[in-house]
Amino acid sequence: MIHLQNITVGYRSRPVLRDISVTFGDGELVALLGRNGSGKSTLIRTMAGLLQPLSGKILVDGRDMATMSRSEIARRISLSGTAGIRVPNLKCQDAVAMGRAPWTDWAGRLRPEDEKIVDRAMSLVGMSDYAGRHTTRISDGEAQKIMIARALAQDTPVMLFDEPTAFLDVPGRHQVVDILAKLAAEEGKTILFSTHDVSIALKRASRILLVDPSGIFSGEASDPSTASAIERVFGL
Repeated sequence: MIHLQNITVGYRSRPVLRDISVTFGDGELVALLGRNGSGKSTLIRTMAGLLQPLSGKILVDGRDMATMSRSEIARRISLSGTAGIRVPNLKCQDAVAMGRAPWTDWAGRLRPEDEKIVDRAMSLVGMSDYAGRHTTRISDGEAQKIMIARALAQDTPVMLFDEPTAFLDVPGRHQVVDILAKLAAEEGKTILFSTHDVSIALKRASRILLVDPSGIFSGEASDPSTASAIERVFGL
């Protein structure tokens, strides 16, 4: 579980979102919606520990994130963004295996159980056949799936995804969100993903977190008030 306690996020003296208090429970799939530039990515990066909140606290299972080491955070929270890995001679399987870094020894050696987790992560996103292919020889959509697989391989209880369906076609978008929903429901993971696809968010997420210049709206996906809030923000 992760709890945001009166946090303000932004960059130095420029707040983007103010005084946010919300809790994300175990087994919950939350869709983060908002217009471009509304602060979705800034919020996700702050929750991942990459940015410090300008004020307030982030509690992970009751513990203040500010007191946790980078290694401890990496074992609790994984993050996948839209930027794919494009490194010459780096194979897709090796890119996914980077997700095991918080769990391996100082030399990064993979144990048999680590290799099984990597294989399962690639299988979940339908990329098993690309294990030996170089990351510079795959499409943008395929690179996005590799990034998601890397986050899955990290095997954390809290998973954050910034636009995980970017660069994917419609079937691919549904496939990815279905995977996230399954992980939340069957493995009890806390998952937050940002998206511009309102229909997928309403169909598959258990809760909607809506970013608006006036603040944050949180509501069940099936609640009529959630649909009204979305209409207000997006002008639908």
